Amino acid sequence: MFSITTLGFDNPFILAPLAGYSDLAFRLQCREYGAALCFSEMISCHGLHFRQKNTLDLLRTVPAERPVAMQLFGSEPDIMGEAAEIISEYPIDLIDINMGCPARKVIKKGAGCALMKEPVLAAKIIRSVVKGASVPVTVKFRSGWNHQAITACDFAKMAEDNGAAAITIHARTWSDGFSGTADWGIIRQVKQAVSIPVIGNGDITSHADGVRMMEETGCDGVMIGRAALGAPWIFSADAPENPSLAFRIAALNRHLALIAKHQPDTPPSQIKNHAGRYFKGVVGGAEIRRQIFNQTSYADLVEIISSFSRGLL
Repeated sequence: MFSITTLGFDNPFILAPLAGYSDLAFRLQCREYGAALCFSEMISCHGLHFRQKNTLDLLRTVPAERPVAMQLFGSEPDIMGEAAEIISEYPIDLIDINMGCPARKVIKKGAGCALMKEPVLAAKIIRSVVKGASVPVTVKFRSGWNHQAITACDFAKMAEDNGAAAITIHARTWSDGFSGTADWGIIRQVKQAVSIPVIGNGDITSHADGVRMMEETGCDGVMIGRAALGAPWIFSADAPENPSLAFRIAALNRHLALIAKHQPDTPPSQIKNHAGRYFKGVVGGAEIRRQIFNQTSYADLVEIISSFSRGLL
């Protein structure tokens, strides 16, 4: 349905980079439900520079999830370029630059959305990453720093002029964080301002929302973030919008199987964060989540989920 350079996608729905969640198992789960492309959580350029094991572990991938994108963050052009060279040694398809993260610990380092206030530096970073990468480079950013500085169109054109192959626009400002309503009109304006593919992001809580965003803005693809947590079926047009408990348990069991196969060293706390979200909005969901969070090992978690399944028989 759209392409980024030579990469073609038959589905415009994409998984966003989600810190602490967009690991290999979850990306594979979303791909199985139809996501055309999945982004890793953001990866520190300094962690790559120093070859830190925890950072390198974030680059773990398997052929079944390709195409896959790795997201890079930092504020120093030279180190970002070096990091792009390191990432390019892995079997990946895209490198994305995070210029939209609103987290204060990222902003304090001049990275993430802070770069929207420094377009000259941002341009240097994009050029450096493009030079160091052997795959297409994309950029994710926001509408602007605040509502007095909506700079998305100028920032998008800057990204295009400096080598970005596509852009993702989260239609909120830094000052919004994740609150308020995303202004999809900004996405439409950005789409009209550039010739490279534009991916829209913000307030997509269902497959139908994604279709509506494309219709209203003309964007080429849609990126789903928090709404995919505990609901990887959101990428499928055929999945029910409010699945039954049995459907949710089956999906969670598949997720647990992917973790066991590909990430057996995942901390139980991280698994429980994923697992509990499958029961959001379900009658009795609070009690199910309580039981999930009371478990202390992967085996115990699998057993408690199995008990939920037996309770449906």
